[in-house]
Amino acid sequence: MQYQSNTISIERVPISITKVLFETIKIGIIKSNLIAMIAGVSMAMFIHDLSFFDKMGHILLVLIGSALVIGAAGVFNNLYDRDIDSIMERTKNRPTVSGIVDTRSGLFMGIWIALGGLFALYMASPLSAFLGFLGLFLYVVPYTMWTKRRTIYNTEVGSLSGAMPPLIGWAAISPDIWHSGAIALFLLMVIWQMPHFYAIGIRRMEEYRAANIPMLPVVKGIRRTYLQMNVYLVALILCSFLFWSFNPYIAVANALLSLGWLVLSMVGYRQKKEDKWARSMFIFSLNHITVLMLMIIIYSIGAPLL
Repeated sequence: MQYQSNTISIERVPISITKVLFETIKIGIIKSNLIAMIAGVSMAMFIHDLSFFDKMGHILLVLIGSALVIGAAGVFNNLYDRDIDSIMERTKNRPTVSGIVDTRSGLFMGIWIALGGLFALYMASPLSAFLGFLGLFLYVVPYTMWTKRRTIYNTEVGSLSGAMPPLIGWAAISPDIWHSGAIALFLLMVIWQMPHFYAIGIRRMEEYRAANIPMLPVVKGIRRTYLQMNVYLVALILCSFLFWSFNPYIAVANALLSLGWLVLSMVGYRQKKEDKWARSMFIFSLNHITVLMLMIIIYSIGAPLL
C-alpha cells in the first residue's frame, strides 16, 4: 500500500492501517454475510444432529475462509469501481478512490486474500471452496464488471452471489446442499436482497444517476420500483412455507416480518416523502434479516440442548 495521494497527506492526517484495510475489504458486508453463513452452519448441524464439537474445526475454517473470500470480493469491486465511486457521496472517500490503496497493492491484497480464503474453505470442504469461488466470481465478473453498468437487472445478478454464504456454511457441514433447508436459506437471501437494494437505490438515486448506473429507480422511476419491491415482498412472505418443516415458529416469524415490511412499503409510500420512506424500508430490511438469522441460529443451537 502507499499512504500518500492528492487528497490525503500523511504528514497532516494520521492514517489507520486497520481503517484502510477494513474500508477496502468492506468489513460491514463481511459481518452481515457471516451471520447468514453461520445460519447455514447451524441449520445443517441441527438437521444432521451434529454438535459444535463434532464440527469445530470445519466451523473455524469456514468462518475464516468465508470472511477472506467476501473481503477479496470487496477489494476487487472497489478497484474496478474507482471511477464511479469517486462520483458518489457515500463511496468517494474509499482508499481505492483517494489513492491510499493503488491498483497494484489492491490486486496483490485481493488475490492473496482470495487464495487464502479458498484454501481455508477447501480444508473445511471442497464443496464450500467451490461455492466460495462461485460467489466470488459472480460478484466480480457478472455483477461488477458486466451488469452493474449495463442493465437494471444488475440487482438480480448481484443477489445470486449475496445468497451464497448460507450455502457455503451448509456445505462445510454436509454436502447435501439440495436439502429443502439449504434451498430455503438460499431463496430467502435472494428474495430479501431485492427490496433491500431497491431501498438503497431510491435513497441514492441521484448519486447513481450522476455515476450513470442503471439502477431500477433511475431508469424506470420510483413507482415502478415500488411495485416491483412489493412483488418481491409478497414472494418473501410465500418463502416462509419453505421453513415450516424446519420449525413452524421460524416460518411464522418470517411471514410476520415480511408482512410488516409489505405494510410499511404500502403505507409509507403514500404517507412519507420518498427519501424518508426509502430510509425506513432500508432500516427495516436490516432488522428483518438480522432477527430471522439470529432466530435460526439460536433455535438450531439451543433446541438440541433442551
